[in-house]
Amino acid sequence: MANQLVLPTLDDLKSSVAPDVNVQAVAIKNVTAVLDLLVDDVFWRDILALTWDFHTFQSTPSVKKFLADQLPLFTLSSFKLRNDLVELQRPYPDIAWIQAFFDFETTVGIASGVFRLVPLADGSWKAHTVFTNLENLKGFPEQNGHRRDYQSNHGKWAAKRAREIECVDEEPSVVVIGGGQSGLDVAARLKMLGTKTLVVEKNERIGDNWRKRYAALCLHDPVWYDHMPYIPFPVSWPVYTPALKLADWLESYAHSMELDVWTSATVMSVIPGTKGKKWTVTVQRADRKERAFEVNHVVFALGSGMGQIPDIPGQDDFKGQMLHSSKHNLATDHAGKKVVVVGACTSAHDICADYADNGVDVTMVQRSPSYVMSTKEGMPRFMTIFWEGGPPTDVADRVNASYPEFDIAEADNFLTACEKRGFKTNLGDDDSGFLITALNGGGGYYLDVGASQMIIDGKIKLKSDGPISRFTQTGLLFEDGSTLEADVVVFATGYADARHSYRVLLPESLHDKLYPIWGLDKEGELNSIWREVGGRSKDAELNGIWCMMGDLALCRFHSRHLALQIKSHEEGIFGTRYQ
Repeated sequence: MANQLVLPTLDDLKSSVAPDVNVQAVAIKNVTAVLDLLVDDVFWRDILALTWDFHTFQSTPSVKKFLADQLPLFTLSSFKLRNDLVELQRPYPDIAWIQAFFDFETTVGIASGVFRLVPLADGSWKAHTVFTNLENLKGFPEQNGHRRDYQSNHGKWAAKRAREIECVDEEPSVVVIGGGQSGLDVAARLKMLGTKTLVVEKNERIGDNWRKRYAALCLHDPVWYDHMPYIPFPVSWPVYTPALKLADWLESYAHSMELDVWTSATVMSVIPGTKGKKWTVTVQRADRKERAFEVNHVVFALGSGMGQIPDIPGQDDFKGQMLHSSKHNLATDHAGKKVVVVGACTSAHDICADYADNGVDVTMVQRSPSYVMSTKEGMPRFMTIFWEGGPPTDVADRVNASYPEFDIAEADNFLTACEKRGFKTNLGDDDSGFLITALNGGGGYYLDVGASQMIIDGKIKLKSDGPISRFTQTGLLFEDGSTLEADVVVFATGYADARHSYRVLLPESLHDKLYPIWGLDKEGELNSIWREVGGRSKDAELNGIWCMMGDLALCRFHSRHLALQIKSHEEGIFGTRYQ
């Protein structure tokens, strides 16, 4: 079970909030001194700064052990409070804290932190949450801003870029498999750190991973949440981005950031390397010619993986068409037919809405409850820091990473109307809202952009009164004996284990070395994402095989962390991951 943050209500603290509070930065001298600044039920999250890993510690005993183990290994200095980012906040009437940012340095890194002070009964203020985060490596700054290239190319830029893309003069240190947002983000971060990186994309164009999905697809996250590193979306960008528009943006991003990308190229294998390198990566291009690269690092940025269709008896008896949502394209492909969509989360809602908008008879089959939040009521509350008028993106990212999200299902009164139509809802895993549900399983929720109202209005038919028993020749039979006629059955039922893509390319002898990917560990951290996927000791056989995935905001923020890990390995300054 992941750690649960217990909110510091004023009743629990038996105190009230004073309007004027003086905050002082206190230099860390020893474990006892630090613990004296924390409440007993403290929540401390560290990303790389003090652990070279992703860790969450809750309660004084857990934090005490972490600090006792790690503080002797790091020389911490240059603590400075960000006076412009100190704020008294009251997110709810009975909850209050002072949120503040600070900067500091470690032996090898430049780091930042966020803490929240809560008032105690004796009038003192102590930290209820602390977040420490590695920002940069000493001696290896990003090559941008005043460090950008000041040399004039005098008409040689195109030829220079062609040689760079083809890796004529310099072989890559890193191969990134996949040219979606996750692959492009980490490639951009590595380029800024001066690490030669090649992105290999199987599609003909960057952006095709969005361009070739179902036509009705759009982002359900708002624009302020979805910016990419270094180049934010224009101020005129729509709040919810259509997939085709995002596809074109990704293509332009790769060009503008001068990323080295091979399209229409396929990685054929990733095997233990030679010549002192960890991995040999063989790439086949459109002309069928192959080229092998010897590298220390391979980043798998392949997204969700293969579509998963449940094993329902009688599939061979069905006379209609059956497909996974990842293969669905246009609703008009099935004009005049009865369509059944199995599933009740994001893709299912999007596809059903597209069918309904195009006059196709569509029924959603809901097999288990879903968490639903409206973009009208819920999103402005849930994503306050990623909304119009919110803080700068880099500030919002760090606030977002520093504490769990709060459930806001009570704000969505329209759920009652959904439930009256028979749609089954829940409040997410452990009643924690959609975020934990999404991180645990990659689905289980829908951020409503209109399909819920279509269900309420009956434009999308709904069947949610029993499990599917089997296929018939003309549709589906349910365990309660009812049937549903269908010409087409679309399975919006998620994706297979993300490790499948790794097993396709890695030697079979390494398959059982892969750690789980996605889902939360006992601390509440994601398994393997933005780190190596097969053990993290110095002699682990899969060192140098990295996982990069997530939505646009997670990729934007954590691409920095993955790039810093690779860069520190390349420069020989990476420490030991805290176990």
